[in-house]
Amino acid sequence: MSLKSNLRLVFSLGRGLTRGLPDADAGLDPIHLFGQWFDAARKAGILLPEAMTLATASADGAPSARMVLLKGFRADGFEFYTNLGSRKAHELTANPRAALCFHWGVLQRQVRIEGGVRQLSPEVAAAYFRTRPRGSRIGAWASRQSEPLEDREALEQRVRDLERRFEGGEVPLPDFWGGYRLDPQRIEFWQGRADRLHDRLVFQREEDGWSTRRLHP
Repeated sequence: MSLKSNLRLVFSLGRGLTRGLPDADAGLDPIHLFGQWFDAARKAGILLPEAMTLATASADGAPSARMVLLKGFRADGFEFYTNLGSRKAHELTANPRAALCFHWGVLQRQVRIEGGVRQLSPEVAAAYFRTRPRGSRIGAWASRQSEPLEDREALEQRVRDLERRFEGGEVPLPDFWGGYRLDPQRIEFWQGRADRLHDRLVFQREEDGWSTRRLHP
């Protein structure tokens, strides 16, 4: 984070900002607004502005949450990747709905996104997997995510074995690894304001587009 960003945070923390969200308007596009906020977060020098909380739930409704990285977004959804044997993947199979939350403290902003989730095709996952550093691809093969691990050495030995296996060649997409796209049905933008009178603007997907309204802080 830059010195300018740190100073802005120290100055505004607890006070909120004077400039808030636009008034609710049927012409507002929440995906476009998200893109503007995401660009602002990157320009502010925030470390990993793409970091987001992903909340899932089991078939009986027990929730769990963790931090993951956004790997792309467009009108039809927000993408992330994971081991298909992980807890989150099992929960998404049993209950294919999820929620995301971005928090950019320097800008006193949050974005909350809710919707259904579907798995991306192996072709899309493979195209993304090829962009990852080689070490991260080896790591994806080595990790049996969410399963018990005897000790750290067992994991590091598995990495060494895989490095030998793929030495001099491509590291392909594992069949137990893939991506998901969350189809947004509800998106809320939260902007910190003075005296905790924060701005909240929520968009709800309708058959013919998006409805929007303000919420109390």
